[in-house]
Amino acid sequence: MPVKRSWAEPYKIKMVEHLTMTTRLERERAIADAGFNTFLLRSRDVYIDLLTDSGTSAMSDMQWSALMRGDEAYAGSDNFYHLEAAMRRHYGYKHLIPTHQGRGAENILSQLCIKPGDFVPGNMYFTTTKLHQELAGGRFVDVIVDEAHVPESEFPFKGNVDLGKLQRLIDEVGADRIPYLSLETNVNMAGGQPCSLSNIRDTAALCQRHGIRVFLDATRAVENAYFIKLREPGHADKSLSEILLEICAHTDGCTMSAKKDSLVNIGGFLAINDDELAEQAKNLVVIYEGLHTYGGMAGRDMEALAVGIEESVQFDHIRARIGQVEYLGHRLIDAGVPIVRPIGGHGVFINASKFLPHIPQSQFPGQALAAALYVDGGVRGMERGAVSAGRDSETGENILPSLELIRLTIPRRVYTQAHMDVTVESVTSLLEDRDKIVGLAFTYEPKHLRFFQARFTPVGADRVLNTAD
Repeated sequence: MPVKRSWAEPYKIKMVEHLTMTTRLERERAIADAGFNTFLLRSRDVYIDLLTDSGTSAMSDMQWSALMRGDEAYAGSDNFYHLEAAMRRHYGYKHLIPTHQGRGAENILSQLCIKPGDFVPGNMYFTTTKLHQELAGGRFVDVIVDEAHVPESEFPFKGNVDLGKLQRLIDEVGADRIPYLSLETNVNMAGGQPCSLSNIRDTAALCQRHGIRVFLDATRAVENAYFIKLREPGHADKSLSEILLEICAHTDGCTMSAKKDSLVNIGGFLAINDDELAEQAKNLVVIYEGLHTYGGMAGRDMEALAVGIEESVQFDHIRARIGQVEYLGHRLIDAGVPIVRPIGGHGVFINASKFLPHIPQSQFPGQALAAALYVDGGVRGMERGAVSAGRDSETGENILPSLELIRLTIPRRVYTQAHMDVTVESVTSLLEDRDKIVGLAFTYEPKHLRFFQARFTPVGADRVLNTAD
């Protein structure tokens, strides 16, 4: 019987960026100055930055050379047409409307399609998407499968839409009050969990019967395609590009933050099949982003994005990318750390409620654990729980979601497995001293997307992690 061999990254390091090594005392001062919010830390004070995979990936030599081919014409840049061709080849949509990043596309789509009193079903909320829908007068309704709310569940496609929940919403409010279904691939807030292709197909068919459009959040659709190839029968012999095209073929368009799958530091797009809706989107993009052939991006950024799309669908790249996430996840599982299972595509999500059972959710255990992790090892993660969920728009009360998590998000092609080992050591050290971590309370709370800029203070203590230096 052949011995299973290890794999290694399909690239070699060509350039390095030096990191700052800080002391425990320096980190305690830095997190206090940041109001115990890891988003407010200076990057120079961070050793291993797992805050996000958005715009933090390492571009390839081919992408860097593409920057030199930037056509910075205000209108009709060659780079737009190169990007349009790459999008059509791998995502299959008819019209491309570039935006500065994903939330620019979310804003335009929401303004075009949603009117006050509408309901927008989706397979779990994402922060900026939900806010744009609400600002346009809509109300988000979660129709994800129940397994997505259970961290310990090993269900392989926890991003799936629950067709029963969707049908009940249609019966309750009427299809005419549902402008579209918001379908996210590799659902972020569920722990980077994929949708099955069969569920995408069935969801689209249900929506089509009722005249409801389906718009895809394609931010991590390539990673979702990888999970379909590995986990869903009948797709093992297909290429990632073939699976990606099939995912998109069941939808009417997509919003895209190209700062994730597509390996660029800035950029995104809205893609639409309907000619009339695309013309309306092109008109709005001129108002909010830039001309319809650059949409907030420089020509050189569009060229790097076109190359990034081509690189993103390479199997060896995705296998190594998700393989590093799995390496971190399995090491944490072996150490007894409670995480969302199965391991997702872009990061490992620690179950902060189970990690810190002594801290009530009203004192934001996810936020506290993220702050404590930085203090212990200089590792920056981020909260995905009650702080991110915000407040109920009607009652003003904190929303306490079923998932109270801390996300360790791995940038693509950036860190070595030694960095993952250091992260594991820091997390396991905290697990041993979990009772010395205290909860947090707001000292400043912004109106929208509060997790970005909120500030906190430890509850009943002057430090979030009360261990000896």
